[in-house]
Amino acid sequence: MANKRDYYEVLGVDRNTNADELKKAYRKLAIKYHPDKNPGDKEAESKFKEIAEAYAVLTDPQKKARYDQFGHAGMGGAAGGGGGGGFTVEDIFSQFGDIFGDESPFGSFFGGGRSNGGGRRGVRKGSDLRIKLKLTLNDIAKGVEKKIKVKRYTSCSTCGGNGAKNGSSLNTCGTCQGQGQVRRVQQTMLGQMVTTSTCPTCNGEGKIVAERCETCFGEGRQLTEDQISIKIPGGVTDGMQLSMSGKGNVPVRGGVAGDLLIAVEEEEDPLLKRDGNNIIYDLPLNFVDAVLGSDVEVPTVDGKVKIKIKNGTQSGEVLRLRGKGLPDINGYGVGDQLVHVSLYTPTSITSEEKDILEKLKESPNFEPKPGNNHKSIFDKMKDFFQG
Repeated sequence: MANKRDYYEVLGVDRNTNADELKKAYRKLAIKYHPDKNPGDKEAESKFKEIAEAYAVLTDPQKKARYDQFGHAGMGGAAGGGGGGGFTVEDIFSQFGDIFGDESPFGSFFGGGRSNGGGRRGVRKGSDLRIKLKLTLNDIAKGVEKKIKVKRYTSCSTCGGNGAKNGSSLNTCGTCQGQGQVRRVQQTMLGQMVTTSTCPTCNGEGKIVAERCETCFGEGRQLTEDQISIKIPGGVTDGMQLSMSGKGNVPVRGGVAGDLLIAVEEEEDPLLKRDGNNIIYDLPLNFVDAVLGSDVEVPTVDGKVKIKIKNGTQSGEVLRLRGKGLPDINGYGVGDQLVHVSLYTPTSITSEEKDILEKLKESPNFEPKPGNNHKSIFDKMKDFFQG
């Protein structure tokens, strides 16, 4: 390790060099010590590995931080042994994509470059479907199971999804020999340049359909209308998005179906208003019930319930119905229903009613008395939430 050169010295840059300058320095040196330009030159090959190792460390933020603090002693086995001995060909190739892209002139080094497992694509996933689902407060309070009809692409029932007539086997693509990619080799001043691209004949699948399925015309899928059962948990909120795996579209000629994404749309209730997990209800109360006290019915998400109005109830008071709100979707209990009392004042009365009210007006009990019973709405709400 004592003989290892400083990585910054190897690339000919200082410690404050930015990423672009570092890349330029690496590219220049990589071309200079390219083995194809220096056939049989072991020293050039060694330097080529050395600069690749230096570049790998200095472009990795964590490795660079350790190196800047501790030098080679802080690298352990992270960058290989002395002189790049632990730095593999695959490690070098991983840097070329950064610098040269897919048309790297180094693709022919040491036997032809990296393998991509035959060039075939992995398991393909179909596209997702998005729907909106309207829910009432009652649905949200209890959770609900909805059955909806969705048009989506499913595997062809005739060919089983491979696109061939009667589900017969597919033929190996003659253009790419089943690899899914085609290679093109060009001679350059730096040696061979190998590029790969998706096979234009099979579109990267490596297989072709000799005789197309007559039902799906070779796509391996068909548009169907499915009835899907969706379980909605209690406590969802407007705009929340739920996901059902595998209920989207299947891709062309086989693969994994996409997802069904459900956007929750909360329907406005004419009487009850939502405030988080609480429900707000504005109770219009007549003057006599407020004075004498009474039992009145109020709506909740579970149906109507009777509540007791004590005598002398003031306009603006808030009554709490515990546990009559909405459940928390994360399981943290259930909210309450808050009943806001609002005294109703008639806009027209009979002459008899007017006479009665005129007599009551003179009574001392009907004279407003400022005090605890006449707090502002802000003070009442403060008292309510504090106790």
